Amino acid sequence: MKSVIFLFFLVGAIQLAAEGRTEHQQLALDIFKELIETDTTHSTGDTGIAAQKMADRLLAAGFPADDVKVIINAPGKGNLVARFRSRAPVRRPVLFLAHLDVVEANPEDWSFDPFTLREDQGYFYGRGTLDDKDEAAIHIANFIWMKGHGYSPDRDIIVALTADEEGGSENGVQYLLAEHRDLVDAAFVINEGGGGSISEGRHVTNRVQTAEKVYQSYTLEVTNPGGHSSRPRSDNAIYQLAKALIRLEKYSFPVALNETTRAMFRAAARTMPRGAAAMIPGLLQSPPIEKSVNFLEADHGALFRTTCVATELEAGHAENALPQRAKATVNCRILPGVPPGNIFKTLVSVVADEGVKIVPVEEATLSDPSPLKEEIMAPIRQISENMWPGVVVVPSMSTGATDGLYFRNAGIPVYGVSGVFHVVGENRAHGRDERILQDSFFDGLEFLYRLTRAYSSASDDAVEGLKL
Repeated sequence: MKSVIFLFFLVGAIQLAAEGRTEHQQLALDIFKELIETDTTHSTGDTGIAAQKMADRLLAAGFPADDVKVIINAPGKGNLVARFRSRAPVRRPVLFLAHLDVVEANPEDWSFDPFTLREDQGYFYGRGTLDDKDEAAIHIANFIWMKGHGYSPDRDIIVALTADEEGGSENGVQYLLAEHRDLVDAAFVINEGGGGSISEGRHVTNRVQTAEKVYQSYTLEVTNPGGHSSRPRSDNAIYQLAKALIRLEKYSFPVALNETTRAMFRAAARTMPRGAAAMIPGLLQSPPIEKSVNFLEADHGALFRTTCVATELEAGHAENALPQRAKATVNCRILPGVPPGNIFKTLVSVVADEGVKIVPVEEATLSDPSPLKEEIMAPIRQISENMWPGVVVVPSMSTGATDGLYFRNAGIPVYGVSGVFHVVGENRAHGRDERILQDSFFDGLEFLYRLTRAYSSASDDAVEGLKL
């Protein structure tokens, strides 16, 4: 029997060596494959199934049942919260966050089955490879790896894998904060939203998301008695709404920078083309130089202005009738720190038409920037330099939204960082044939492993690159 077991491990070792993968990497890949091939879309999937699969792996690795919890907050919506306990904690926990749900993927639109992990020409393909099952797999793999090698942190480490980040009414993070705050309470959170860029084969920047814009939509609606289309009126609801939208299109919100975006532009200037880099000092002046703003507007305007854009339009009820109603949805991404009420007042002022009714779709969830603390940023810089010499760590603000906003709103700082790099211009998140570079996946595994240790140990081993 012993000879059979030995032969099994020998064959496995030979296979790993042939593929150039370590045991740690193969563990992460196996978990990654299992997650990709578990349907977690809103329409047909179930994040609870994925959460339970990850829980089973942790339990098999020796984690106590009390520290591995699958929490169902609605049918088809499940979350995993797991805790790696310190024997003698001296600090509050750190939490690593990823979401299990993925956006829809129509197999007819893809070159292959989106729910089968495919390896091809240096990439892993499949729905969720980039957003966000790569990080979910990495966190679970690192938990198991550290447990198996006797790691002893000086603070509790928490992993939370959640539901409905991509949309839906049963957001897992919201539910956990409201109903199980004790399970996810932490000194700070490491979340998605960061990552690095590769240009001309070189690792250039590693982004740390410390802020994100506030999401807020509004409806603009015009009503009218209407009538027969053969007898046009001067007060056509469609035209009235269209004029309002054109006024909004031509309006630019004022330039405003915060701690994150100032640091972001200063750091990014080191990697920008010379012409753009030369404009950054003018942008950072108070007030900013108009020439700099105009030059940077096209590529970077959303990072220094609030934006509001029309996204949906409906009007009329028959082709031979004047419209009785015209309605548009305007989606705003508000700079952190700006009260949504101020944006509403601006919309009313810009539209300048009492006949256009403006209504917020729902109450905005505020999200103040997380502070750029050295205890957070220093390990990221050190590990980044160790793994990719010369790479620039860049604080960033997301123009979109992540579940980090709920933690920030609850008073817990959030930092989006992954160590997963992407070729500039090749991001396929939410798109057809979603993919991630194989080397980047394994680099992210190593980076987050070291970062986990750096945040949970007084030792510098992780920062210097010592592997377990």
